[in-house]
Amino acid sequence: MTAVLLVRYFAGARAAAGVPEEKVEAATLGELVAVLTHGRPKLASVLTACSFLVDGTSWRDREAALPATATVDVLPPFAGG
Repeated sequence: MTAVLLVRYFAGARAAAGVPEEKVEAATLGELVAVLTHGRPKLASVLTACSFLVDGTSWRDREAALPATATVDVLPPFAGG
């Protein structure tokens, strides 16, 4: 089943995506990344270092089914001290 996801970008991921958020259809995190990066090489390079939160929970399994209507936050590594 394909879910309609709200994808929210933060920091460098937002700059690379060119939008603060967008709605995307995808069934898994792997599929989501493929859809987001299609034709967007700058975003593709940024996403390799990003973490993903699905409804506030860290999500690493790229093959697990995403919940329908989930919110996915894309978080690049943050620098600071």
